[in-house]
Amino acid sequence: MRALFLAVLLFVQGCSSLLFYPQPGLPITPAKVGLAYRDISLTATDGTRLHAWWLPAKAGVAVKGTVLHLHGNGGNLAWHLVGSYWLPEQGYQVLLLDYRGYGLSAGEPSLPAVYEDIEAAFAWLEQEPDVQGKPLVVLGQSLGGALASHYLTEHPQRRAQVQALVLDGVPASYRGVARHLLAGSWLTWPLQVPLAALVPDDDSALQAMPRLQGLPKLIYHSLDDQVVPLANGVQLYQAAPPPRVLQPTRGEHVQTFNEPVWREVLLRFLDDPQGFTGLRRLAEAPAPENP
Repeated sequence: MRALFLAVLLFVQGCSSLLFYPQPGLPITPAKVGLAYRDISLTATDGTRLHAWWLPAKAGVAVKGTVLHLHGNGGNLAWHLVGSYWLPEQGYQVLLLDYRGYGLSAGEPSLPAVYEDIEAAFAWLEQEPDVQGKPLVVLGQSLGGALASHYLTEHPQRRAQVQALVLDGVPASYRGVARHLLAGSWLTWPLQVPLAALVPDDDSALQAMPRLQGLPKLIYHSLDDQVVPLANGVQLYQAAPPPRVLQPTRGEHVQTFNEPVWREVLLRFLDDPQGFTGLRRLAEAPAPENP
């Protein structure tokens, strides 16, 4: 009964405590995998100090563009480096942001405060000389994709600066995530519908999709994803106006770029966001060793 009461209390208070699982500190840096990088200090409009990594394009490689990488809800940027560490070798410089409360960033994560963190990243990119005149792409993985989608709808001036949006394993709705979590326990399963209905869903990626008209979108989602099931990616694709591509993948949640084939798909998309149609034949892609 105590656990049931706690579940009800969490949902009544809102979904922030269920969305964010930050890990302080940094177990590794990009130097661990031989990458050049700079520690970046940002300040949100409310004064919160934030930390990010800047990964420049590999020396001797022509700069093709910039990727703002917004990671998922667990750990910190060190845990999510696998999502973008490979891009500098391909000519794409990367800003990898830690939201408030994650890694070396101050504060505690919550909605809507984290949108100020994303704005701080855009403000820094706007002033960075190496970024000027090059395409800017947003890569949002899991929760980071939901945050990016809503942020871009609410900030049309930033939306205008972005050439493409890449989503990887993104939950379609916070309410749907809540229901999925509640369904995983026998204690809360009977209450999954009424409790999930208490979770605010106005900020969800599903609500944002129809408003992202004209922005090319590449939506990755794994057939094997047990954390955020494939139906989420399908819903986002159906709600998104063209140009958009749903690219089914294989493997665990947001482990997409462990496989070279999905890296190649992203590079092809970045070469021509408006005209890209995706890799449709999954037979061309390797199945995961442990599906």
